[in-house]
Amino acid sequence: MLKFDLNGRPVDVDVPDDMPLLWVLRDVLNLTGTKFGCGMALCGACTVHLDGAAIRACQTPLSAVRGKRVVTIEAVGETAIGRRVQKAWLDEAVVQCGYCQSGQIMSACALLAQTPAPNDAEIDDAMSGNICRCGTYSRIRIAIHRAAESGGQS
Repeated sequence: MLKFDLNGRPVDVDVPDDMPLLWVLRDVLNLTGTKFGCGMALCGACTVHLDGAAIRACQTPLSAVRGKRVVTIEAVGETAIGRRVQKAWLDEAVVQCGYCQSGQIMSACALLAQTPAPNDAEIDDAMSGNICRCGTYSRIRIAIHRAAESGGQS
């Protein structure tokens, strides 16, 4: 049994330690908000937070999360930053097809937790590992600025 904190709750899973976190989340724990994209940690669709850092769940073995905190898109809106980012995403109509957006939002939240008022270069750097096939990058950047500017408001 491997134990970790998932979205604020302790969980125990009985699967191989080398199983990718993505498949544990989706197939074992039925949390399907985290998406499978490339399977090689290149597209960012599977981004989750591990102890606050944005990581790619498709290439993270379950053993790497033992005793740590994992937050998925299902719970990111429970944080002030997550609420601001989700609101900004809606206000700026970021989403087109939506497939990559859970990963985009998770990366944006991790950025704002580390850098509350990022400039364009910092946003571009933090978001460079997230691919959007619809090309909504300019709206993503605007939404991140909007979430940053809304600061202490939730």
